[in-house]
Amino acid sequence: MFPLYDTARSRTFPIVNLLLIAANILAYLYELQMGPQVLPGFISTWGLIPARFLNNPAGTWLTIFTAMFLHGGWFHILSNMWVLFIFGDNVEARLGKMRYLVFYLLSGTFAGLMQSYVLPSSQVPMIGASGAIAGVLGAYLVLFPQARVASLVPIFFIFTVIEIPAFVFLLFWFASQLFSGWLAIQGGGSSGIAWWAHIGGFTFGLVMVFFFRRNSMLLRGR
Repeated sequence: MFPLYDTARSRTFPIVNLLLIAANILAYLYELQMGPQVLPGFISTWGLIPARFLNNPAGTWLTIFTAMFLHGGWFHILSNMWVLFIFGDNVEARLGKMRYLVFYLLSGTFAGLMQSYVLPSSQVPMIGASGAIAGVLGAYLVLFPQARVASLVPIFFIFTVIEIPAFVFLLFWFASQLFSGWLAIQGGGSSGIAWWAHIGGFTFGLVMVFFFRRNSMLLRGR
């Protein structure tokens, strides 16, 4: 299932969410201009490597944050930014701008820590915004469970658009991450995808949104 849009409409301009998207895109454009000889070393330096981080957290703590803004390819960044664009504006409106920014960064931090502690021997650099975005998805599940997510779904080799309740879409997504995360543990974490970062970010968002949300109703569903 690939999300196309949701039915929750924000009454506020999502400036923080758009700035986060812009920051990710600018970071990726910076990566592109490096060339294939330099880029792997850059990713190794600024990506979050669990084994290196756990051995020297004081010297590598910054990579928890820098890794959130690096991506490994066009599909990686476009898919992440599209999901953030769909769901992030709604969560920003409910939390407030600064609280949303802090919430996003903390989600990404918890995601990185989760991946590191579940697969502590991994030497694979973890990069991407998906852990932080997973926190946004967890918050969305709490705040807008009755919203609907128009999704591109394959049915007998034909793609069709179906509106799915947000809680169904997000719980199905989370279950798929848990299954893939379990397989990653069995395989020693060699898949190259930080499934446990997704799980950690989503769990953080699911719980911590209760401490970040505002009481005022800024959104309406339709």
